[in-house]
Amino acid sequence: MSGGGVHNLDANTTQNRIPPGQKLTAGFPVLHHGEVPYYNDMSKWNLRLFGLVEEEATIAHKEWLSLPRRTFTNDIHCVTTWSKLDNVWEGVAVSTVMDKVKLLPEAKFVMLHAEHGWTTNLPLADFLRETSFLGTKHNGQLLTPEHGYPVRMVVPHLYFWKSAKWLRGIEFMAKDKPGFWERNGYHMYGDPFREERFDYD
Repeated sequence: MSGGGVHNLDANTTQNRIPPGQKLTAGFPVLHHGEVPYYNDMSKWNLRLFGLVEEEATIAHKEWLSLPRRTFTNDIHCVTTWSKLDNVWEGVAVSTVMDKVKLLPEAKFVMLHAEHGWTTNLPLADFLRETSFLGTKHNGQLLTPEHGYPVRMVVPHLYFWKSAKWLRGIEFMAKDKPGFWERNGYHMYGDPFREERFDYD
């Protein structure tokens, strides 16, 4: 929104963007399980694409730096009840990464693999959405280690635990299976507007 005037319709518009049970924050809380990885030698970093693909691919750090970037704007919603609106990211579109592999027809789900063995699952259709991307900057700044440097998956239409920090692998699967938090009681999908926080079955 341009200009410096008063926004008349912000209250209603903003309210419609906040899922049930969420509260707005101006900050960017840090929440994760386990230790924060710090990289001393980025030449050892890569991103692996594997599973139900015709041929596995690995994107080395040097190649990653050469991939085209785009700007994305979104709202994010954490399962711990905070929401942060109007985030501006820089990142690599999922379609750019998908140019590196050809999926087999039976691929229907994705498992995101992060440092320290952390995982989270997604339906393939959600991974491939235009709004999903691999983030490298947030609000003009490189991601900090605490927020997922060098690459964080961002899936803004789901609770933010699905936006895996420290992404290292994308596995394509025929059947859905739970990742780390899903094995520990979180919902398999995680739609914030349906309050799909936990699996009660």
